[in-house]
Amino acid sequence: MVPSEAQVMTNLRRGSLEYCILALLRDGERYGLDIARDLTDGVLLAGEGTLYPLLSRLRKGGLVTTTWRESSTGPPRRYYSLTADGRAALRVFESAWVPFRMAVDAAIGDQAGGSDG
Repeated sequence: MVPSEAQVMTNLRRGSLEYCILALLRDGERYGLDIARDLTDGVLLAGEGTLYPLLSRLRKGGLVTTTWRESSTGPPRRYYSLTADGRAALRVFESAWVPFRMAVDAAIGDQAGGSDG
């Protein structure tokens, strides 16, 4: 059975989305809706419903910490920021991502070129 594009995207997101969130937090704290707006493009994050459970897992895993802050435009907001472990995890991912991406690009490039073997 040939997987659908949606199934392939789900598998790709599963392995990289948490690191994309960590990268968004690299320059400072952000609240959930702000993170969702930057990721909800149909590629990285299909919808907000998957973001908050992932943020919770990152918090429980010690990669992010949270604080509550009053908002002038509504209810209090939970802000997320990287911990030292979160920064370290992001560095490890970044060092692994480049050679991984290059290998995938090379493999796909070889196939996309029409090579028969």
